[in-house]
Amino acid sequence: MAPVTRPPWRRELALGLAVFAVYSVVSGLDWSGRRQTAEDHAHRLRRLEHALHLDPERALNSWLAPHSTLRVLANYEYATTYVISSFALLFWLWWRRPETYRWARTSFVVLNLLGVACFALWPLMPPRLLPGSGIVDTVRLGRTWGSWGSPLVSHANELAAMPSLHLAWAMWVSAVLALIAGGRRTQVLSALHVLLTLFVILATGNHFLLDAVAGAVLVWLSTSLTAPDRVAAPDLFFLRVETPAAPQHVGGVVLLDTSERPAPTLEQVRGVVRSALPALPRFRQRLTTDSAWRRPRWVEDATLELDRHVELRTVEGEQGFLDLVGELAGSALPRDRPLWRVVLVHGLAPDRAALVLLVHHVVADGIGVVAQARLLLEPPPGPAAAPGRDRRPGMLARAGATVVGLAQLATDGRPRLQLPGGGPSRAFATVVVPMEQVRRTARAHGARVTDVLLSAVAGGLSRAGVGEVGELRAAVPLMVRRPGAEGNATSAVMVDVPLGPQPEDHRLRQVAARTGRLRTPTRALASRFVQQRVGALLPARAHAAFARAVYGPGFLQAVVSNMPGADERLALAGAPLLAAFPLVPLAPGTAVGVGALGWDGDFCIGVGTDPGAVDAGALAAGVAAVLDELAAQAEGDQASASTSRARTAGSWSESPKRSWSWPMR
Repeated sequence: MAPVTRPPWRRELALGLAVFAVYSVVSGLDWSGRRQTAEDHAHRLRRLEHALHLDPERALNSWLAPHSTLRVLANYEYATTYVISSFALLFWLWWRRPETYRWARTSFVVLNLLGVACFALWPLMPPRLLPGSGIVDTVRLGRTWGSWGSPLVSHANELAAMPSLHLAWAMWVSAVLALIAGGRRTQVLSALHVLLTLFVILATGNHFLLDAVAGAVLVWLSTSLTAPDRVAAPDLFFLRVETPAAPQHVGGVVLLDTSERPAPTLEQVRGVVRSALPALPRFRQRLTTDSAWRRPRWVEDATLELDRHVELRTVEGEQGFLDLVGELAGSALPRDRPLWRVVLVHGLAPDRAALVLLVHHVVADGIGVVAQARLLLEPPPGPAAAPGRDRRPGMLARAGATVVGLAQLATDGRPRLQLPGGGPSRAFATVVVPMEQVRRTARAHGARVTDVLLSAVAGGLSRAGVGEVGELRAAVPLMVRRPGAEGNATSAVMVDVPLGPQPEDHRLRQVAARTGRLRTPTRALASRFVQQRVGALLPARAHAAFARAVYGPGFLQAVVSNMPGADERLALAGAPLLAAFPLVPLAPGTAVGVGALGWDGDFCIGVGTDPGAVDAGALAAGVAAVLDELAAQAEGDQASASTSRARTAGSWSESPKRSWSWPMR
């Protein structure tokens, strides 16, 4: 798994300055009558507190005002400790716990933006400035350096009493410390700081008690909205789009060589999974109930039982296995338990077994599932390489690219062709071709491997009799951040590829000319922005409606994904891996999901379809034929197509690495 790195300090500083700039703009508001409005609000709030018998400000102020030393100390506490404690905690988290820092920083930003919004919408004069309140202004009386009564902060917004961010910051520190399991002494000191701050803001006349209540509400709201166990909007997207007819779990299918040793047993596989669970936290967690008002969260599943997640299925030959994979692809994972499933398969052939790993898209994307599967295999993955310098564009460059991408997405329009799809059944087939052959083909045609895959899918559909004319719009996932074993690090970019009979090299040239959008970040960043930022703001029902509107036949007809895999020889419970195929979920209402994985020198393609619309075997045969033709054209020898190693059926006995046979369809 990739190590957690600190966010660049320049970016974090720029974010803090941006929030302060927003506060400064609000502080500089000079609307007509704003001060009178703030005074009127203060009188109303004071009357409400009196009616509720919640008005301790005057009594506390009367006690503090005559004690000059305590008054000065209270002013200093008011002016400094909330700032020191908050920023000290942020810096410590950035330095020592960057994974927690990201959540803490985000919640802190949200807290302050919510507070600034309240200042702008509902200005409130503090008790010490309110005529007729009887409150002694201890701040100005003490002339404490750094307080609101001194020139150092003469720019401060004196009409921003609601909510009390002084108390909110102190409570935020306490909430974060509680989350990271601070010791009892730390919690006691943090609670005393909150109580002391509450006393000070009331006794110095800077806030009403209800300002403190509002500050506490904002702390709860900001930490709830950004809590680390809360499902992130890009992950939740796939929970929203899922329907009974379109389960959204990604997966992998691995073929095992059992010619020299018995096939792994169910207990062996359960033992492998059990040993990997400490490194797979989402495999130990389930989702809370989703509702219209609260986003689901990840919670530990105290009843996790491996026999509900790891099972053995016995099939009769290759076709029985492919039918089983189709069945698993079309069966939704139960949401009352952790969202994953492992199926050991016996019976493919006397010397073959298989393993199917299914993980819901809310847990990880395809690249994440590859990382999760790697934890189950031998030898164990070595230590992750130290991350290099983050060479991504800066924040302003990314923001500009996102704006450009949003404009591009708005002009993409609707697909020109509508393919049938949307049935609940699933079919699965495979294609294997040497990785070097695909790379040579791409180089010879001035294209990239992803271009070759897209062109092969389009040509395969044409040969399977689907979409005789027109263009297929395929969603191509691209990474927008460092991948990991959890969460979705990808965003989809749409590419239109030509269908219909034509020379395959001509089709590939058209595809290569259209995939320039895959090599520029604008559309991917814009798509990620919509998923992450807009999705986070939408209520549950609106988010679900939006997700289903943009992730379906109105915008795409297929998902085509090219993923990196492993270049080393691996085994499962001692059985060597022969091939590994991705299992890509179909978008609701569509009929095709194709994934390719580079694995130990092979280009392994998993073809998933709605069999009512597209025959998976025919599509796989068409893809293999296209790859053969492109390879032959690249070599300048049409006759080589008959001896190419792309296979969907037949014997595998000429591999320089190993000898194995299993009909691949």
